[in-house]
Amino acid sequence: MAIINDTTLRDGEQAPYVAFNTHEKLEIAKLLHNCGADELEVGIPAMGTKEQEDIKEILALELPLRIMTWNRATQQDLEASLSCGVQAVDLSVPVSQTLIDVKFGGDKEKLFRNLEDVVTTAKKEGLFVCIGGEDSSRGDEEFLVELMNFGESLGADRFRYCDTVGILTPHATYEKIDYLTKHSSLDIEMHMHNDFGMATANSIAGFEAGAMSANTTVIGLGERAGNASFEQVLMSLKHQFHEEREIDPINLQTLVQSVALAANRQVSHNRPIVGRDIFSHESGIHVSGMIKSLNAYEAFEPEMVGLHRFFPIGKHSGSATINYHLKAFGITPVKAKVQGLLPKVREIVTQRKTVLEPNELVELYLCS
Repeated sequence: MAIINDTTLRDGEQAPYVAFNTHEKLEIAKLLHNCGADELEVGIPAMGTKEQEDIKEILALELPLRIMTWNRATQQDLEASLSCGVQAVDLSVPVSQTLIDVKFGGDKEKLFRNLEDVVTTAKKEGLFVCIGGEDSSRGDEEFLVELMNFGESLGADRFRYCDTVGILTPHATYEKIDYLTKHSSLDIEMHMHNDFGMATANSIAGFEAGAMSANTTVIGLGERAGNASFEQVLMSLKHQFHEEREIDPINLQTLVQSVALAANRQVSHNRPIVGRDIFSHESGIHVSGMIKSLNAYEAFEPEMVGLHRFFPIGKHSGSATINYHLKAFGITPVKAKVQGLLPKVREIVTQRKTVLEPNELVELYLCS
């Protein structure tokens, strides 16, 4: 079964203009567990005392899942994590030539020596170790294999494949992860960014190619355009990959609204999985189909994610919508009157830019 390692409390909070307080972090951590996250990445201890205190409070919740912190692959950062009492760390190193030049002056041997030093210490402390490959998508694949095999020889447990600047397509992602899984036995975690709107799709492509874990954030929160969406990856694993996952719709909506409020972000009405209007059907053809069969134009039922189905009375509504609402008021529609009503409905909606309420429709029908 695939692993969702949610990083809302780390990379999600790195989104510009976002800052969570301690209470918000604790609430989000509990909700993520209740909603099906398998692991949590909860902060950067090297940021200082307050961040470390928050991490300790999250650990004190004793949630039954792995809690991880993010670190540069340095002894100083590792010591900060150890002081918090965590049992898992991500140790980040640059793996593209561009960033190796920037951070190590192009000296790959220095990078390997540094990594060996920190990973060895972490394993001696009994930690679960993920090596975070910063900018993996722009890295040389043979070099990535060399680094992954080296990390595995040191006892590392996982390699985080980072599309740091969000340049991958799903097909390219599949090919790259497929290559790595065929040349290294170290487990791979996907860390995708959404600069071209493909973070979730690339995460899923990684699973299809053999990756066993993916980083997510609630509502795709994160740096620049954000990260792969927790709710989208979760529902994909359940419905497209048929994993046995229990999803509590009330908890899921509470999580989404809690993160949106804490981040001061709006959840768009048409956001996949959790948007308010994604089960609203206005097109006459669609409504006619939905009345005959509830799976005609829906991939899953709205109740599964705490939402509701609506048939708004709008410009593109047809007779099926009019009949549906009139019948709800106990009115037996007359076909000719309904057909004559449609142009009036379309004119009103177009002029005022809002749909009709059912009671307005009834009044219009009775007066026609």
